[in-house]
Amino acid sequence: MEADSPYAAIYAVVSRIPPGRVCTYGRVAALAGLPGHARMVGYALHMLLPHSAVPWWRVINRAGRISNVYAADEQRARLQAEGVEVNDEYRIDLTRFLWDGDDDG
Repeated sequence: MEADSPYAAIYAVVSRIPPGRVCTYGRVAALAGLPGHARMVGYALHMLLPHSAVPWWRVINRAGRISNVYAADEQRARLQAEGVEVNDEYRIDLTRFLWDGDDDG
């Protein structure tokens, strides 16, 4: 993949999300220089190899919900292992756990 490709930009942003925090698809897109392309973030994350170092599980939808139908339970388990509280409806409190990209913590 070329270093200046949209997916590379998305992976670079997602890799900056600290453990114990989450970011939305739309915010990742904006930080990657792709405002309005939240779905592209989802496509990019779906294309990752199974053992990728990119922390895909830290990306959720704008409502604060896990929307990954393929790996929702795995995503919830990974987030909980990092201290992110995820309820039975796969929701995360964005006021507590949202990373907006302005800092690395």
